[in-house]
Amino acid sequence: MRRDEAFTAFMTARYGSLLRTARLLTGGPRAEDLAQEALLRTYRAWHRIGAEEAAEAYTRTTMVRLLVKDRRRRWHGEVPAAHLPETGTDGHEEQVATAVVVRGLLCAIPPAQRAVLVLRYYHQLTEQEIADVLGCSPGTVKSRAARALSALRAEGVLAPERGASP
Repeated sequence: MRRDEAFTAFMTARYGSLLRTARLLTGGPRAEDLAQEALLRTYRAWHRIGAEEAAEAYTRTTMVRLLVKDRRRRWHGEVPAAHLPETGTDGHEEQVATAVVVRGLLCAIPPAQRAVLVLRYYHQLTEQEIADVLGCSPGTVKSRAARALSALRAEGVLAPERGASP
């Protein structure tokens, strides 16, 4: 049997047991991550392990060592919660949809123009303050803002400029 086939057979047969062990070790929330990381390391060492019985012991030992090593770190990365801390309020869907559209449109314009729009309309900075932040002249700020707004009008997001012909 080839390495991949042998490992697949081992994993298929023992994954449930290893996952239960991982749940007991972690208390539940990070069990799958722990089991999968241990299985990845087992796969990498498969040529040294040999028999399937040894593979299960190797994987369990790896899970314990990963857990201990992870506990020594101060920051544990993602920590899943049983309940989400924030709850949405009714009617916020439109605001979320608008925010998604705005972010998408901002990503569609060049970074320099995006910076000008964000500083001007989100942070409410003046043209001179924006020029100081970006290290350019106020005239450059005005032209970048005009180009960005023109691009947004071309996309149909903003109303056409007053006095402009259709």
